[in-house]
Amino acid sequence: MKFSRLLSLSLCFSLLAGCAGGAAQVQGSPRPLPTPQGSLPPVEELVCTSEGTLDGYSAFSVDLLRQARAQGKNTLVSPLSVTLALAMTASGAAGDTLTEFETLFGLSRDILNSLCARLMSDYTQLGGSTQANLVNSLWADPELILANGFVLRCQETFGAQLFQQDLQDSATAPAVNRWVSEATRGMIPSVVDQFDEDAVLALVNAVYLKNQFQRPFEDPSTEWEMDFTADDGTVTHPKGMHNGTRTEQYISTEKGQGVLLPYDDGRLGLLLMLPQEGLSLTDYLADWDNTTISGLLSTREDTLVSLTCPKFKAEWGGSLNDALQAMGLSRAFVPGQADFSAMGSVPGKDLFIGNVIHKTAFELNEKGTEAAAVTAVIMEATSAMVDPLQPIVLRLDRPFVYGIVDLQMGTALFLGTAESL
Repeated sequence: MKFSRLLSLSLCFSLLAGCAGGAAQVQGSPRPLPTPQGSLPPVEELVCTSEGTLDGYSAFSVDLLRQARAQGKNTLVSPLSVTLALAMTASGAAGDTLTEFETLFGLSRDILNSLCARLMSDYTQLGGSTQANLVNSLWADPELILANGFVLRCQETFGAQLFQQDLQDSATAPAVNRWVSEATRGMIPSVVDQFDEDAVLALVNAVYLKNQFQRPFEDPSTEWEMDFTADDGTVTHPKGMHNGTRTEQYISTEKGQGVLLPYDDGRLGLLLMLPQEGLSLTDYLADWDNTTISGLLSTREDTLVSLTCPKFKAEWGGSLNDALQAMGLSRAFVPGQADFSAMGSVPGKDLFIGNVIHKTAFELNEKGTEAAAVTAVIMEATSAMVDPLQPIVLRLDRPFVYGIVDLQMGTALFLGTAESL
């Protein structure tokens, strides 16, 4: 199923008005500043959910997981959170720096912003039991003179709250962390310990999702353990869960098999993919590209499946600087080469990205999943065939790939690898 191909930014803005206006003021945080006077130039209708637009986002998602992953280590990234934070940042880029952002996503800035507006609107209006929160904020040092057009874009397109406070003040980092903790329902309690002395702006995105399966796993009377074998042969014993033997949306390809477990909102689902025996996750992921997730979803068939899966919690955190630079975003990190003139200015200094901090959390149990992500961009200034009558036995007892995916768009909100449980 495909969405309407044409969507104007004005429509995206109006859809966002409700979720942006509902952002809660965190106790102990500075009061957000009002929207500056002025208006954005008119933008013609954009095809923000066309196949080409989604290809750019999908390619970025898969490459982000590959670049952030360390072999043998559990990895979890939210392409959705990182995209929203970087799209806000790109709203202040110009010249060759803007070109790098557009090349990174394979999209023009206007189309990228339109896509972000659509995703934020869609995911804050999911049905069923889904709980979703997607919010953005700007934390600006008084030294930084922000451009009105940049602030308007962040507030109107992304619903971003604007706070102005000395970033080196000892109270600022705790205020940012309170905002993050509130936005992620406590799953991610903090994102920054303190700001570098050259920091002048933090662009922060937070994503929180709590979803229940359409059909939960069996609820056992007692907990039980299963064996999980890592690539290095280490065997651990995580808590397990089983679906009995029932019809599932089964996926089978030449190099792996898995299932799609839909949530009760009718839009999202949990994707679980197990590489074929003897194929490492590194080799398995090497072939993933912008069409992989949509391709996997398109091949799912209702099949009798006996599914055994570990219950687990995952957390990941770190800097995405190296990953993003390896993906082609290089000028933005280099003083003197980065061009963020559309964002604002610090007299006598150059703006550039000092750090992109990303933190994620995920929990899987019999009823569903809970996931959260935060991305903070810190700006600095300085000089096979299946027999339908026989159940498929699928045991996720060795490293596998998982993700929260959009069943209509064929894209990922979260992507991770479970490699040591």
